[in-house]
Amino acid sequence: MRNQHDKGRSLVLEAGDAQLLLEFFMHMQEENPRFFYAVDLNEEHRLRNVFWVDSKGMEDYNFFGDVVCFDTTYFANKYKIPLALFVGVNHHIQPSLFGCALIADDTVNTFFWLMQTWFMAMGERAPQVILTDQNNALKTAIVAVLPQTRHCYCLWHILEKVPRQLEYMSLWHENFMEKFHKCIFKSWTEEQFEKRWWKLLDKFHLREVEWVHSLYEDRKYWVPTFMRDVSFAGLSAMMRSESLNCLFDKYVLEETSLREFVEHYKIILEDGYEEEAKADFDAWHETPELKSPSPFEKQMSLVYTHEIFKKFQGEVLGAAACHIKKESEDGTTIVYTVKDFEDTENYMVEWDKSKSDIYCSCHSFEYKGYLCRHGIVVLQMSGIFNIPPGYVLQRWTNAAKSRHAMSEKLVEVQTKVRRFNDLCRRAIILGEEGSLSQQSYSVALCAIREALKQCAGVNNSVENIAGPSVIEEENQCHNTLKERIPDSQLTSANKVTRRAEAGKEESIKSSPMKRGNVPYSGAASVGSEDGFNIVDVSDLGPTQSHNMMPAQLQHVVPTLFYGIPPSQFHNVASTHFNEANPPR
Repeated sequence: MRNQHDKGRSLVLEAGDAQLLLEFFMHMQEENPRFFYAVDLNEEHRLRNVFWVDSKGMEDYNFFGDVVCFDTTYFANKYKIPLALFVGVNHHIQPSLFGCALIADDTVNTFFWLMQTWFMAMGERAPQVILTDQNNALKTAIVAVLPQTRHCYCLWHILEKVPRQLEYMSLWHENFMEKFHKCIFKSWTEEQFEKRWWKLLDKFHLREVEWVHSLYEDRKYWVPTFMRDVSFAGLSAMMRSESLNCLFDKYVLEETSLREFVEHYKIILEDGYEEEAKADFDAWHETPELKSPSPFEKQMSLVYTHEIFKKFQGEVLGAAACHIKKESEDGTTIVYTVKDFEDTENYMVEWDKSKSDIYCSCHSFEYKGYLCRHGIVVLQMSGIFNIPPGYVLQRWTNAAKSRHAMSEKLVEVQTKVRRFNDLCRRAIILGEEGSLSQQSYSVALCAIREALKQCAGVNNSVENIAGPSVIEEENQCHNTLKERIPDSQLTSANKVTRRAEAGKEESIKSSPMKRGNVPYSGAASVGSEDGFNIVDVSDLGPTQSHNMMPAQLQHVVPTLFYGIPPSQFHNVASTHFNEANPPR
């Protein structure tokens, strides 16, 4: 279904690169059967486009796939490898890699194939928001494949193009950018934006410039004034250096070869596992320090991850430098002007008490995902001393990976986070004790299986309205172990309990984390005391997974692309799974 212009196009690769890719894919799939890759062949059966994603990326997408940035910077800037990345952000403000691609061109057909393949790899779950560069081919492909997704342009992509597109205005650049920023960042209403935009174009004689006209036509894709109902989770920064995408720049240089990138790719994954595991470990064992008596700070210290809390804490402290003035009132909606003495700017804040809706012209919540200092000072003025639930995103909390949505009551969320952190702390201690001998390992494994079964039963019961406290849970657990474990084995269990009680007072001497060996969701370690095999067991029932031996697990084969065996997959062209016609 491709047009004549696309025929014959293929990836520009060095000698041996195609074989290198194939070997890389097969090696990654041997390490983890859930590794996903797909190839697009042209009419001459040569590689045209390639896509791949590891199992951790697919798993992370379940929790952090609300906002995705599709970055084609390396391709657009004509790097040696035509690389495109699907990037997200986790609850520790660390980049999550949702997929990599090598593309032959930037046509509608290429982007259609890539978006469709990526969408299928992610279990056909569309993101709420996808961020890209301004590109008509991408716009067409996204509308066709992800019609329910809000498509927006990265701010830094737009701002980065201004000097290049308006190069002839270099003499007036500083003055133009000042007024340009005022127009796009300080316009409170759409009408105000329209008025400032046309005034700007007339002042600098830009009405006839085609690129400027395209910016206006696409204004709902990038101008903050139109982003009132969008959340970017920090992925749409003003400069690339401030974006999470730039973290990959240290691995990909202009002359980086495909072989070098394949080697770097493994390091990217290992670094990501290690950083996330370290942040999780710190969250379980450290309580953030409070720097003020603010009820907002105390409230969110038990909810947000450390990294988000530090940023929110800065907003709480910054509220002291804000002066508020009431401007107007219409029913339940009040509009305030907030003077921020730290950056000497005035901001408009709209507060609807009946709906607990708050909107600030600084757009912090939309772009960063947490409430700004201007909103906090308005809440204080209104006698509200808790952040409304609608402004606490679960993706930024310690319960981000919970399969249950956050309750409307933040008190319940805080209690849940306390229980979660306490259980994680005890689980680490149990892991240390349980791994010391085969006998203690058996005791720990038996207790975990029994506890998991009982917890699932309790959680599935509709009669379960209120659970016991952490202390009550500990006593119940101790009594259950006494009943189920013989006296001869109580030594190990009691040791675990004693260490759990002291866990809050003593620090963990060493973290059980090493590069490349960090476990993640979706995989399980099963085997003898001497060696373990990592294998996905998400599709196995409890009985099957418990009874399988290591030798059997090595032969578990994934079914990718609806039943196509991995051994044949690299020979399959895109038409085998893409029956839908691409957009014309």
